[in-house]
Amino acid sequence: MIASVEGRAAWIGDGARRARTRRPPVAIAVRRFSGPLADEVFVHCRPAAGLADVAREAAATYEALFDALASEGVGPEAIVSETVFLRQIREHFMLVRSARSRVLGTAGVHATFIGQRPLASVARLEVSAVAIVPRGRAFSSMDGTRAKVVRLGDETTLYAGSIHGSGRDAYDEGLEMFRVAEGLLADAGMSFADVVRTWIYVRDIDRHYAALNRARREFFRRCGIERRPASTCVQGIPFPGVRDFSMTIHAATSPRGRHIAPMRTPLLNEAWTYGADFSRGLRVVGANEVTLHVSGTASIDEAGRTVHAGRFEAQVDRMLDNIASLLAGQGATFDDLASATAYLRNPDDAPVLRSMFRERGFDGFPCAIVEAPLCRPDLLCETEAVAVLPVVTGDR
Repeated sequence: MIASVEGRAAWIGDGARRARTRRPPVAIAVRRFSGPLADEVFVHCRPAAGLADVAREAAATYEALFDALASEGVGPEAIVSETVFLRQIREHFMLVRSARSRVLGTAGVHATFIGQRPLASVARLEVSAVAIVPRGRAFSSMDGTRAKVVRLGDETTLYAGSIHGSGRDAYDEGLEMFRVAEGLLADAGMSFADVVRTWIYVRDIDRHYAALNRARREFFRRCGIERRPASTCVQGIPFPGVRDFSMTIHAATSPRGRHIAPMRTPLLNEAWTYGADFSRGLRVVGANEVTLHVSGTASIDEAGRTVHAGRFEAQVDRMLDNIASLLAGQGATFDDLASATAYLRNPDDAPVLRSMFRERGFDGFPCAIVEAPLCRPDLLCETEAVAVLPVVTGDR
């Protein structure tokens, strides 16, 4: 299926049609953006029927991912970013990783494995991935055990996951985690100032979120970070299990410089005014596309307060209003979304969320819905998203 709107991206792919004929069934959502230098393929795979054991379920999920990529004319070596959401990470991590290796080989070994329960009734895991399909030879990539570096034209992007630190307490561990990330970036000739997106998973967010914020603020102060990355910080069980935090980062740089600007809306204030050092979103202009990274967004008002406490549907409406307003400020709508992840405090709210997403048009693209307690006890839902737009005159 090819849908095109004048002045917007061309989206290619119909994963639902493939999923209906797959045995065992795996629901697949695919979106593909076509830029002048490369195509970018966003895929989400979710088991749609129960299987006897997690190893078979994982194998079926990765076979579905492999086939979805093949249908778009690309192999697993093109994967640049991958997140695996696991219902029981301690028990199932090794089985899922082994299944992945059997199906995909060693491609993308920097994948982030995180303990967050998928909120489909039968799924033990879900997988979200992004692949780049270059045109011509102005492309190279290098896989490492913890990072992948991609060069497209004169632009360099680093993808790294499962970044951990260590220390006497949560603050020290958080600070060391940022230092480890800085070392990975330095190996690629980059610095933390080049980071445009972070995902931070906290084992016990009620206990350790404040320490994480203090560590992040101190690290940014020491490094002189003024343009904060877009970010999500939610509860999730890192692997290995001895850590309290895990971080995934995306960084981008070019010798010409990249135009990176915060996304703002009158519906929200800046998060750092109440101690959380991240941007509500970032607009990143590259040679191939304009990417809008929308941070984890919840039912927050223009003063940074939680609104509609205890009212799930009202919180979803405000959350989607906030996301829509952030996108509108960049000339985008939900139609431009390439992927998203929604986090729910209460698993029983998932059917209502899916219904409201459909009603609001927040639908039709790869989207994971998982269980994850949030940074405030009165927040019931949070959603992050990525939109992609074509580069037009005046963007650079």
